[in-house]
Amino acid sequence: MAETFLFNIAERVVEKIVFLTVDEVRLAFNVKTDLKKLEDTMISIKAVLLDAERQQHQNEKLRLCMWKLRDIFYDAEDVIDDFKCEALRKQDAINHPNINNLKVRVLGSFRLPLSFSLKMSHKIKDINGRLGEFATEWNSFDLRQCNDSRHVFRRETISFVDSSDVIGRDEDKENIISMLMKPSEDRNVPVIPIVGIGGLGKTTLAQLVYNDDRVTSFFPLKIWIYVSEEFDLSRLLNLIIQSVNGVKCDDLTLEVLQARLRSLLNDKKFLLVLDDVWNENQAKWVGLRNLLRSTDGFSPSKIIVTTRSLNVASIMSSIPPYILKGLPLEDCLTLFTKWAFNDGDETQYSNLIRIGEEIVKKCKGVPLAVRTLGSLLFQKTDESDWIYIRDQTEIWRLEQHENDILPVLKLSYNHLPSHLQRCLAFLSLYRKDEMYYSDKVIRLWMANGLLEHPEQNQEWEDVGKRYLNELLSRCLIQKERDFGLYFTFKMHDLVHDLALDVSQKECKIVNSETETVDENVRHLLLCDDKLVKVPHVLEEMENVRTIIIHDVLVESKTFHESVINLCVSNFKYLRALELWGSPLTALPNSIGTLKHLRDLDLGGCRSIRELPRSFDKLRSLQSLNLGYTGLQQLPDCVQRLIELRHLVITIKATHLKEIQAGCWTSLQYLVLYECKELECLPEGMQYLKSLRTLVLCFCTKLVSLPRSLKFLTKLEHLAIGCCVQINLKMEAEEEEDKDLQLSLKTLSLDNLYALTDLPRLLLQGSSSTLRQLRIMRCPKLSILPAWLLNLTSLHKLEIEDCRNLSALPEGIDRLTNLRELTIDGCPELSKRYRENGGEDWHKIAHIQKMEMEE
Repeated sequence: MAETFLFNIAERVVEKIVFLTVDEVRLAFNVKTDLKKLEDTMISIKAVLLDAERQQHQNEKLRLCMWKLRDIFYDAEDVIDDFKCEALRKQDAINHPNINNLKVRVLGSFRLPLSFSLKMSHKIKDINGRLGEFATEWNSFDLRQCNDSRHVFRRETISFVDSSDVIGRDEDKENIISMLMKPSEDRNVPVIPIVGIGGLGKTTLAQLVYNDDRVTSFFPLKIWIYVSEEFDLSRLLNLIIQSVNGVKCDDLTLEVLQARLRSLLNDKKFLLVLDDVWNENQAKWVGLRNLLRSTDGFSPSKIIVTTRSLNVASIMSSIPPYILKGLPLEDCLTLFTKWAFNDGDETQYSNLIRIGEEIVKKCKGVPLAVRTLGSLLFQKTDESDWIYIRDQTEIWRLEQHENDILPVLKLSYNHLPSHLQRCLAFLSLYRKDEMYYSDKVIRLWMANGLLEHPEQNQEWEDVGKRYLNELLSRCLIQKERDFGLYFTFKMHDLVHDLALDVSQKECKIVNSETETVDENVRHLLLCDDKLVKVPHVLEEMENVRTIIIHDVLVESKTFHESVINLCVSNFKYLRALELWGSPLTALPNSIGTLKHLRDLDLGGCRSIRELPRSFDKLRSLQSLNLGYTGLQQLPDCVQRLIELRHLVITIKATHLKEIQAGCWTSLQYLVLYECKELECLPEGMQYLKSLRTLVLCFCTKLVSLPRSLKFLTKLEHLAIGCCVQINLKMEAEEEEDKDLQLSLKTLSLDNLYALTDLPRLLLQGSSSTLRQLRIMRCPKLSILPAWLLNLTSLHKLEIEDCRNLSALPEGIDRLTNLRELTIDGCPELSKRYRENGGEDWHKIAHIQKMEMEE
């Protein structure tokens, strides 16, 4: 069932109205009343939207009304964004006066605002009118105001399982039993969390352990409680008491319940299974834990918790969670055969078994998915039925019953807050098995306004990172590799199917076989090496906000030109355009009309050597990727983009144009990549007051850093790699540098063949903030300076392949916050460590992880 995401869209639109600046509203001086009316109407509708979302599946009329409202809300968001675009245009005219906009500056305070004001007034009145037309119908549904507490369908579980029905979990069972048998060392009852996505078999594994004869002998008292989302202390105490003595205690107070529980469990050795826990309120868990605590000595009892959330696991237990993995293909095939055939029948259908192997691969090790598809084919012996299931790329299109895989996974989705539901759905815009990059995903979310407004001292990027961490903690995405500044992750195919299911009218993957696309779809991925022309169906669309081109034939220059022309002519409210690796040699000058464009990715466009004159009209751009392009120089027009937050540059010039005051004041992330002729950085970098991340990579002629970096007080991450001529020994300190307060948190130096010293100015200024220092493949670095010991916040120090490094600073044990020390490929240092017993190293008892390799 496709979702409208109406509650989240309403949240974002109301938020945007609230955060309109006084100057932006003044641009349309006659709309203040209408704007307030729009805000009040949307707040009123939003108040009952959660009730509407719950009722829509039983009320077709309500559901259709919500889809119409979605389109109005989107239009309202576009209108509010128009205020920002106009404000940026006026600010640009003030910052960059010239003969052409003299009339704008002289008359702009009256004539242009009047024109803009009338247009905006008409648009807002139109939206208010459309909402007014819905008022009678909307009020007829008698919707109620309710809180945003996600409802999870209760699917009661029991402790019994027929072990003959379970395949491939013997090793997991033995591992959990081994953990149960270990003596405890705490008064608190030890908790063993089993974590994984829905349908992976967490409950089944707990049932296997619960019913094992060894466990029954070891724990005289066993209790099985299905928890679900309702982690209410009185309810749980009642269920535990009822499980122990069979007596219900519905009318007893909490005080009486806790007294009765403690008397029942006193001096008893018990195993408690809490199945399907969602609660992330630590106080609720502590309340239950304290009642289960042993009154004297170590607790002999144990608790097993099954959950889909790593957050729940960390709240309830101090030991690492048991991460349940998918079944091997062979076990999956055995399980599939068990559900698809009557006993022994599979031997008669070798042709179906071959197709079944391909079907099983789609399940990616999830037993419930295997069972779901096997059940669909039970007693079906027509090969065409099996081929249909095999060729169905999206499981959500198949018939699903209450306990099948998609409804079970949908529980995880239903439990997400509205903002995460929409962000998860957006990930369906990538193909299955795609590697996601955290920074790119966050930029796309930002471009499409999916993120909540940052709190004080936060940035938009921080909100995006929090969203990703929440999805990780709920096992809906899996981290693959952490690169420090960003990480890669994947989404299980079945979770991807779930995302496709809920985003059907939001996101669409278009290939050469696509025949229809809903006219109100907002986000498109064009991917297919057979796609040589724009599908005709796209020419009839107007509301597209995201275009990503992926894996289209590089030679198909005409196709890319057609896409750009379509964007300019039809998609006036386009927010994100990704043309990675496009064969385009130039962008059309008309691209400047895309005034709402926030994310433009031209990475890998090797044939683009210059940007069009109108480029400075893309004033809303927040992210611009010019990496791996053929640009000779970064044109002045890019510096006029004052909303830029993320910029990647590849140029062939020896110098980057001087950065002027007032330019790039919002820039958070700057990457200079493969600027192979670049000899120095401009001193004007001091104006990048918001810069938090600076990456210099493959700038092979760069010899030094400018002293102006000391003015970048918000710089948190500096990474320099493969800049083979750079030496970071900066000039002698000046008087004003003594009390320098910088904010570096991580410094990474890699493949710097000329490096002889560390950048003292930057590190000394960050002595209280630097947490990670990484030094790799720096052959001329022979000694680390004594002042390194001033880095009092250093948590992690990595030194690899520095073959001439012979000593660490004496007194390294003074780095009391150091937790990880890695030394690899440093033979002189390793030799000294062995011969001298490590000097002061043996005193560093607080190091939790230390690696020493030749």
